[in-house]
Amino acid sequence: MLTPCDAAFLSSLAEKLPPGRLAQAQARHLEEPRGRYAGQPGPVALPQSTAEVATIVAACNAARVGVQPWGGGTGLVAGQLMPSGPLPLILSLEKMTALRGIWPDENVILAEAGLTLGALHEAAAAADRLFPLALASQGTATIGGNLATNAGGTAVLRYGNARDLCLGLEAVMADGTVWNGLKRLRKDNTGYDLRNLLIGAEGSLGVITAAALKLFPIPAHRVVALLVVPSPAAALNLLRQMEARIGGLISGFELIARTGLEFLSEVGPHLRQPFPTPPDWCVLLELGLPAAMEPEATMAALFEEGAEAGLVEDGVIAASEAQADALWNIRESLPEANRRVGAVSSHDISLPLAEIPGFLAEAPARLARFGSFRINAFGHLGDGNLHYNIFPERGQDRAVHDPVRDAVKETLHDLVHALGGSVSAEHGIGRLKIDDLQRYGDPAKLAAMRAIKAALDPNGILNPGAVLPA
Repeated sequence: MLTPCDAAFLSSLAEKLPPGRLAQAQARHLEEPRGRYAGQPGPVALPQSTAEVATIVAACNAARVGVQPWGGGTGLVAGQLMPSGPLPLILSLEKMTALRGIWPDENVILAEAGLTLGALHEAAAAADRLFPLALASQGTATIGGNLATNAGGTAVLRYGNARDLCLGLEAVMADGTVWNGLKRLRKDNTGYDLRNLLIGAEGSLGVITAAALKLFPIPAHRVVALLVVPSPAAALNLLRQMEARIGGLISGFELIARTGLEFLSEVGPHLRQPFPTPPDWCVLLELGLPAAMEPEATMAALFEEGAEAGLVEDGVIAASEAQADALWNIRESLPEANRRVGAVSSHDISLPLAEIPGFLAEAPARLARFGSFRINAFGHLGDGNLHYNIFPERGQDRAVHDPVRDAVKETLHDLVHALGGSVSAEHGIGRLKIDDLQRYGDPAKLAAMRAIKAALDPNGILNPGAVLPA
């Protein structure tokens, strides 16, 4: 049983820490982007070193006070706040932003958990290297949060999830002990893989304080194009055709539906769009090519082959970095447009690639019995991750659909599960999807997860109520 983070506990903890490490939580510590959950107003701890994190966690464990890890606050499944239960201590690593080292010749960088993804990009670029994890929220999202949620983003097709970009971790365990796993090794086959256990655990098994991350050479040529395709099936065939020609040089392959482009025109952000009439489907493509390949000729050949096969109907190819960024800005602005319209139900799903066209055809028919909706399906087609968001008709308040919201979600997730997909592709479980995990999770996996949680956090202090029921 957890106890609340009361004045007596805070007074005792303050004696163990330097001045200024404890404060009252600000609004940003209590909010999440979709506005469906709110944290409990209370104290926040702001450590500036791993040793201080260890002191805080050890004290909480001894007193059985819940620890609510907080990164950049950009998570979309409420894993970063506790709406109810005994008042927790919010543990923010926002002061731990040090770059501990960079080895360009090894393609390795060591960063503390509070460093933002955008700042890490800048540090890598200054060393003529690339850190490929890319998210719309990278100006705020932190490395610790990215790893805790195993963030995906737009470059997974080529470089993998956050998990695939991590070589080693430093973390504080539930009893306050520090695991020093910041190795710069590509191979380390010495027992259980604690690194991969903590990545994606959303702070429920340990608090990540620093990470050794992979860097990559910056591609000599960047080619970005927005291609009109007749259907999602054609988009997948186009991907296969391009992969056969240029192998693993495709850095991004994003599906965009007409609804999303219409939302941008309707509510903003108001961006210049390349087509006078939004196409039903298009693909945002990025290639990262070596110096030996001529970018214009490569893209022209891919475009022509796609057109000849009936897979590409129209398109624009960026002629400059500014144009390339403008095309990507269209894709990255879709979540903000969604937020402004106001979704009835939002879904982060993944499917086997071959099942995506059938899913996109079947899902609207199953949802039609609950009412008339607008659907914005877009996302990382190359790795099977779709953001399938359901909206009221134009001029209609989403609250009209509140009575059927749970049924809409269950119907959609049942279909995803039946097709061998996942109801959480890259956002995690948090608190929003605990029931989904219990409904669709494999029983053996759930039993193992509960056993691991009990072994590593026997008092249940780490992010209580996230991933697994408290």
